Amino acid sequence: MSSSSAAAEQHRHHAVGGRELVPLAALIKEESRTERHAVTRSRICAREDGGVGGEVGEAETRRPLLRYGCAAQSKKGEDFFLLRTDCARPSTSSSSSTTSHPPTFAVFAQVLDGHNGDAAAIYTRDNLLNHVLSAMPQGLSREEWLHSLPRALVAGFVKTDKEFQTKGQTSGTTATFAIIDGWTITVASVGDSRCILDAQGGAVSLLTVDHRLEENVEERERVTASGGEVGRLSVVGGAEIGPLRCWPGGLCLSRSIGDIDVGEFIVPVPYVKQVKLSNTGGRLIIASDGIWDALSSDAAAKCCRGLPAELAAKQIVKEALKTRGLKDDTTCVVVDIIPPDQTIRPLSPPKKMNKLKSLIFRKKAKDQPNKLTKQLSSVGMVEEIFEEGSAILSERLGNDSGSRRTSSSLFTCAICQADLQPSEGTSVHVGSVFSSSSKPWEGPFLCSDCRDKKDAMEGKRPSGVKVL
Repeated sequence: MSSSSAAAEQHRHHAVGGRELVPLAALIKEESRTERHAVTRSRICAREDGGVGGEVGEAETRRPLLRYGCAAQSKKGEDFFLLRTDCARPSTSSSSSTTSHPPTFAVFAQVLDGHNGDAAAIYTRDNLLNHVLSAMPQGLSREEWLHSLPRALVAGFVKTDKEFQTKGQTSGTTATFAIIDGWTITVASVGDSRCILDAQGGAVSLLTVDHRLEENVEERERVTASGGEVGRLSVVGGAEIGPLRCWPGGLCLSRSIGDIDVGEFIVPVPYVKQVKLSNTGGRLIIASDGIWDALSSDAAAKCCRGLPAELAAKQIVKEALKTRGLKDDTTCVVVDIIPPDQTIRPLSPPKKMNKLKSLIFRKKAKDQPNKLTKQLSSVGMVEEIFEEGSAILSERLGNDSGSRRTSSSLFTCAICQADLQPSEGTSVHVGSVFSSSSKPWEGPFLCSDCRDKKDAMEGKRPSGVKVL
């Protein structure tokens, strides 16, 4: 029966029953309004579920487009990168099994800048993503998944380092790992490869921290407190040359994956930053130190504005070589995050206002603060969601109460995901002078091997294999 027929029948029923008569037009209007609300509610649910079921097409069009390019010049052949735009993110929607378009995220792992050989860089490229995903709890909504990413990245980096060190090889690598899910970007990094964000409007933001002993005072203090020695290379006559290095081993970085001959106070615990772009998009530039030793972040961003991603990467490498020459492996990846209603990133950089327009703008801004806030929020603004750089696992892995976890994960090592018996496992907080937790019986828990790894990184026991 149609809605109009049903309404007519209801109208006749009311008339026969002696109740107050309702105009037929009003009944039809009410029925139409109810149907519209039902459709609206279904669309809202579909968008909240990440675009599954019948509304996949509509939700997917709201996600940004990704365009990327890479360029490299090799000196030692130790730079590697990983580009994946089709990584499946598990969905919790009951209708997700019926759709052919599961929610996805993109991974741009670059730069894996190896040293003392390429073994660590290759191993990290091939295993880090899987280790990060294995550390994620199951059955999460998209918001919970994004919230859990920083912790999973820490566990994945440490597990990759722990596994590689068992191979007894002495190479190491930096790692800069960017995950893009919709408008949210999560970057984890160790070493001196760098990731910058050039947001629309010309604002350049640094999404990583350089872990060079020469420049990072906090890292120098942490290494020496953990049992390492920091100094320059000594030559005949007692003179010291070159950058600050950690001894033994002579590594100038305070964080890396691998480097078993240096000591585990050179940690694989990454700095992690998570931001959300406005719907105007932006550009990521991820590059090895061969770029950043030659160009500042601003210079790298400015030299390629107006170029598509592939040409932009080539232009950055070209500018770096022009400035410094090919003294190291020089690798760059550019990722454009483009609003869905555009096909390419705008081809011209933002115009600079002259002094008169600038004064007028400031006057209007002072008179209309609310309007200015709305304008800024829609043009190039970046929301910082998470940032943490501590090297202490008890601070980075947090408490189980702070994240959603399945019952089985209570008996799983937070780093290597090994199954634990209820009587096994040690809280990450036990015995840690660095932990802010006053409840060492709380999780997460570590197996004995990962507990030894944690103690070694904090300088509580000798670590590393002596390589002759």
